[in-house]
Amino acid sequence: MADIPANVKTAITALKRNNMYATYVATAAEVPAAVKALLNEGDTVAVGGSVTLEQTGVLDLLRNGDYRFLDRYTEGLTRDETEDIFRQSFFADVYLSSSNAVTLHGELYNVDGNSNRIAAIAYGPKSVILVVGVQKLVPDLESAVERVKTTAAPKNAARLSCDTFCAKNGTCAGTEGGMTLGCGTDARICCNYLVSAKQRRKDRIKVIFVGEPVGY
Repeated sequence: MADIPANVKTAITALKRNNMYATYVATAAEVPAAVKALLNEGDTVAVGGSVTLEQTGVLDLLRNGDYRFLDRYTEGLTRDETEDIFRQSFFADVYLSSSNAVTLHGELYNVDGNSNRIAAIAYGPKSVILVVGVQKLVPDLESAVERVKTTAAPKNAARLSCDTFCAKNGTCAGTEGGMTLGCGTDARICCNYLVSAKQRRKDRIKVIFVGEPVGY
């Protein structure tokens, strides 16, 4: 691990202690190969909403590989068809996404509106692969909450054209409050919260750190 940043080394050790597989690649260009090494030909694969997977070429890998890809981004899908893919994802061999934050204690912190992503991370798919840019590594859960309120949620809400306080102002309305405090609109994307720590199923969750800022 000589070339791995010290904070990433600490997180990798902590994740492994929590029964999660963890590794590191220096650049976004290396991500598809790292993901491919964790897949098998013919796997049924699904993804959560993730800018990271798009930026790192993972979506292209899944679309052009020897996999059965449940592609939530297929053009022309109705909302009902998309929801059906979300439900089918629970039976996937592999589920890929990113994480909103990872702590130095080996905890994953994720916040969702629809919550199909955090549900699949917690249970269902046989294997979960999370591609995480190093900018998402934080000291502790308190910092993870702050990161979502000030960075991840506002950027994602703006990207999705959500009519929320954070999309318009660049930060959560509940920044000074607790984890769940925020705007009262039905459009908010912070509805359910998941902390993944010690896992019963060793290496079901796999984290690939990327030594570049990718995703939100």
